[in-house]
Amino acid sequence: MKLIVKIKFLIMILYILLVVSCEDFVDVEVPNHKIVSEAVFESDETAINAMTGIYNELFNASFSGGWQNSVTVLAGLSADVLQPINPDDSAFGEFYQNEIMPASSPNLNIWSSAYNIIYMTNAVLEGIEQSDNITEEVGIRLEGEARFVRAFTYFHLVNIYGDVPLVLATDYRKNSLVSQDTVEEINVQVFADLEKAMDLLGIEYLEGERTHVNRLVVMAFLARVHLYQQNWEQAESLSNQVISHTDTYEILKDLKQVFLANSREAIWQISPIGRGNILTTTNEAPVFIGTSYSYIKITEGFMQSIHPEDKRLTDWIGHFTNETRNFHFPYKYKDRSSLNNITEYSMVLRLAEQYLIRAEARTMQGNLTGAIADVDEIRDRAGVDLITDTSPGIDKETLLNLIMKERKLELFSEWGHRWLDLKRTGKATEILGIKTSLWEDTDVLYPIPEEERAKNPNLGQNHGY
Repeated sequence: MKLIVKIKFLIMILYILLVVSCEDFVDVEVPNHKIVSEAVFESDETAINAMTGIYNELFNASFSGGWQNSVTVLAGLSADVLQPINPDDSAFGEFYQNEIMPASSPNLNIWSSAYNIIYMTNAVLEGIEQSDNITEEVGIRLEGEARFVRAFTYFHLVNIYGDVPLVLATDYRKNSLVSQDTVEEINVQVFADLEKAMDLLGIEYLEGERTHVNRLVVMAFLARVHLYQQNWEQAESLSNQVISHTDTYEILKDLKQVFLANSREAIWQISPIGRGNILTTTNEAPVFIGTSYSYIKITEGFMQSIHPEDKRLTDWIGHFTNETRNFHFPYKYKDRSSLNNITEYSMVLRLAEQYLIRAEARTMQGNLTGAIADVDEIRDRAGVDLITDTSPGIDKETLLNLIMKERKLELFSEWGHRWLDLKRTGKATEILGIKTSLWEDTDVLYPIPEEERAKNPNLGQNHGY
């Protein structure tokens, strides 16, 4: 109980800092950051609790929590995977029609909550640097974890918005008037943070919980970042290293086991303990599992793209019907109402993605045999025909298209993978132009929130808004 109280106290301190950083300071006295830092980082225990507060915030934040205003939901709507059940839904309709208004509240929630997380990581990094009371071992680990979370958050910001402000400190006066940095500049920082985190962290999970960041988590995410940058050799090398840890990870044959807490396919997860009450479900479960009150469903196009014998159809997709509703929904998470009984964690990174990263990287380097073996690892688990058996002489372009389809079927309703894949491969206009007549090439970026631009005159707007 004392630990919980301490964690809540530290979260409160970080939250105060967070709110202070985002408000207008014209008539506000300068807060004493030194006193706050000394209070939070006076010992290993309090410093660890501060990082725990960030992990908890990842569950509660709109950006990362898997709730209705998360990247998972909104980017899924922007692609060809999810759609609103009610065609007149104003909030979700904007994302499904790719006509997001700069005044959109869900869009603002992604932006502001992501920057709140970045602020918290900056506060932890500054606190570690300024404290003389934290042991070297703990300070090294916490720095690695905080740097990873910051890089992870910036990766999503630049892939959603393009040019965004690069904020690396807690000086609210400077932060309130920052201008945008280029995607290239942000990516330099993302790589720097991830490389540093990989140097600082060990490969073991703290207390065996896959909700904590370790070197393998960093390695897996860095493989994705290199893939997006078309650094094929590095992407293959990193994903290969993660896959080689067979003592820690495996592709689970039972699809229903994949999203359980600490499953052997999980590389990094977020725990619902961050909610702070007796409800212990993920946020994704109540958002997606079909009921009379649901507001999101799987598109018919997605349903038509999956083979009738694919196990992902039966194990990861549910069907709800009553007198007025008939729709399919993501059913990767099964528990929507448990109390004081955590069975599932929200999945962020898992082994299946690493096989698909390696397959794409190998294909781009001409190793089609190795790529086919990787894709077949996923197809075999899904119970569909193997490429080795049906198309052993497949050409490079056809194999790449098949890998993109496998990514769509395997990673649907997880962190907007399909949306980001369509953007990075230049396929967004080709695919989404069919979905809506309102599509324009500039829709690949979300608008900079109007409210943020009203507070900060140095923020520009993305083209098309």
